[in-house]
Order: sequence, then structure tokens, then C-alpha cells
Amino acid sequence: MKIHILFPFKEGPAGGGNQFLKALKQEWQKQGVYEENLPKAQVVLFNSHHCLREVFRAKKKFPQKIFIHRLDGPMRAYRKKEAFLDRLIFKTNSFVADGIVWQSQWSQEQNKKIFLYNAVYQTVIYNAPDEKIFNKRNKTPFHSNKKIKLVGASWSSNPLKGFHFYQYLDTHLDFQKYEMTFVGRSPVAFQNIKMIEPQTPQKLADILKQNDIFIFASHVESCSNALIEALSCGLPCVAFRGSSNPEIIKQGGEFFESPEQLISKIDKVASNYSFYEQKLPVFSLQKTAKQYFDFAQKIFDDSKSGYYIIKEVGARALLAFYKEYLFSYYWKIFNKLRK
Repeated sequence: MKIHILFPFKEGPAGGGNQFLKALKQEWQKQGVYEENLPKAQVVLFNSHHCLREVFRAKKKFPQKIFIHRLDGPMRAYRKKEAFLDRLIFKTNSFVADGIVWQSQWSQEQNKKIFLYNAVYQTVIYNAPDEKIFNKRNKTPFHSNKKIKLVGASWSSNPLKGFHFYQYLDTHLDFQKYEMTFVGRSPVAFQNIKMIEPQTPQKLADILKQNDIFIFASHVESCSNALIEALSCGLPCVAFRGSSNPEIIKQGGEFFESPEQLISKIDKVASNYSFYEQKLPVFSLQKTAKQYFDFAQKIFDDSKSGYYIIKEVGARALLAFYKEYLFSYYWKIFNKLRK
């Protein structure tokens, strides 16, 4: 059995989904189970709201292929103006997906509060980093008698990434005791926090390893790759208590809900650094790739034995999808005109 990933891959600095799927593809290539040519694959993995028209066309053209939907969201939790995408994602999932991989328990629960996702095969598999890049090798050791180095990162400048918390740190953090770097995009101009533009994964990993504690203020995350990458580089985290953050970090850090609490939690982690360092969760790309593959293999085997009948796209489903697709397209245009 071979798997193809139907996704618009990008090179260079990019969002978390792109980085994870690139790493997953490379791992499957190494294991000899990836197929670059979609028509030759038995299973197709597609992602969230990306390329849904192409996904639908592929399912229509290759009705006997198994399609697995990797889901995050819901979109309305991140970007309220794009809530219309939730319905398009759900419709596509209902017509096309033979299985669903949820990125976290939180994401699964929140989506199911909105729509009845009833695929026969569903599972939760956390993301994992490219371990050749995001690892603890050559990490700068922690020294409490030196300035403690904090770092934050975000590919997106969405306000829900918690920039008001970073702004608070910029004016209230004790910069005699701490220094802080922020990598990525920010709608806020900092006076004391050092800003670095978005970096390639290799350069980001180097920056993370030069720091001690990762500050993660994002309110809404399905399964943050930035968070997993920092943890994998050996950084205890101080994160906003919300969405999937506690699910991912577990005991490898502390959680805050207010600006004042943020500083006290940073102090707590800095004072008990070795404790949190020993409690860091471990993420394995090899294990994650196997979980995805085993999930796909189960559906494939059940379809071959006749236990499961693979979904096929009929004329009614095709009409319903394009109706929803056009609705989403016009909403997107409407939102752009309103800016």
C-alpha cells in the first residue's frame, strides 16, 4: 500500500501544516511507502481546507482510492471571518473522507460541537517535528546565574496568537534578569523584545536552541507545530491555558491566563528549570508516520475484505459540493471587499 499527500507544498519559511506534511512525506519516502504520482497510490491524504476542489475531482476520478482527511480547526475559532470554510470542510469530509485524523482531542471535540462528523474511521494523532532539525543536539545549557533567555515565535500575525501578552512582557518584564527574542510576524512593535523575521526551519531551530524558555501566548491551537518544535529543542514552555496547549505540553511547562500570571509562571519555570526540562514530552516523527500509515492500512484492509465500502462521489454530492464551494468563494470575495 502506498500513500500520496494532496497538498500545495511550499519551500522556505511557511506555516505549521506545510512543515509537518513535508516532514511526514520525507519520512514515508524513507520508509518506501510514499507515492509521488497520485494515480498510482492506494491512499490519498488531504489537509483541512486546502485544495478541496482538487480533492473532490481526484475522488471522482479515482473512486476506489481511500481518502483520509487531516483535520484541525474549527476555522471559526481562529478566524471568525472565515467561519464559512467550516461548512465547506464538513461537506467535503462527508462526501469524500473514508477516515479522519484529528490533530488533537480539543480539535475533535470543538468540531463535533458544530457538525456531525460521522466517518467510520477516526483517530487522534499529534504532529511531530523533523527530528533532523528540531532536536536537543547542541542546545545551550541553562545557567541561572546568567541572563535567562526567553523566545517566542509565530508565523501568523493573527491577534489570537496573543500579541497583547508579548506587548505586556515588553513593558513589564525584568530585562535585568531576562532577555527575549520573538521570531516571525507581529502586528506590535516592541521596544525591548528583539524581533527576528520568519526563518527557515534550520535557522529557527538554531535560534530556539540558543534560548532557555519558550513563551507561547496563542489562544487557539489545534496542535501547534511551533510549540512542538520548541519542546523538541529542549525548551520548557510557558503557555496560555487554552485549546490544545495543555494537551501538548503536559508537565513540560506552566500555564497562564492573565498578563500578571505570565510573569510569575516564567519566574517559576526559571527557578525550577531542571524539573520541567526532565518532564518535556517526546515527539517522534517515525512513530507519528507509523500511526498514520497503520490507520490507513486498517481502512485499506477492511475495504479489501468487504467489511468497509469505500465512499464514491455521485452526481448529487458533486452538485452539493460545488454549491458550497461557490458560496465559500463569494464569501471570500465579500470579506476582501469589506477590508
